[in-house]
Amino acid sequence: MSQPEMVRRVAAATATRDQFIGRPFRWGRSDCARLAAAHLRRMGYQVQLPPSGSYGGAKSALKALRARGHETLAAALDALGLERIPWSTAVTGDIVMGASGDVFGALGIKLSNGRLLGFHEHAVGAAILQEVGLDTAWRVTPR
Repeated sequence: MSQPEMVRRVAAATATRDQFIGRPFRWGRSDCARLAAAHLRRMGYQVQLPPSGSYGGAKSALKALRARGHETLAAALDALGLERIPWSTAVTGDIVMGASGDVFGALGIKLSNGRLLGFHEHAVGAAILQEVGLDTAWRVTPR
């Protein structure tokens, strides 16, 4: 018998939190695209990323993204068939996006109680953050 959807969502979000919490942001090794990909895999999606360490900054990350046929991270998530939803309707395990200091936007994983897992310039590493200034979200239905 399979687990209820919310149990699977919470388990995947918790495992992703445990994997990334406190890990410093490093392009190509520990960044928001890798955080989202790890979470999506836990939710049953097949996600292809460049090898770890194959990009080391925003410029090379954009080049790697474009080499996979996407102009933005949002377009890459859309290509996976994820449904865009208003961020205010996101539930535990969905992917959310806010503004960042670069062209990518910042991806995070919706937790509960108005919180998300993501990277922030004022945090030492991936952290549990308050939902503020989000732009969009994607429904991640467990497969």
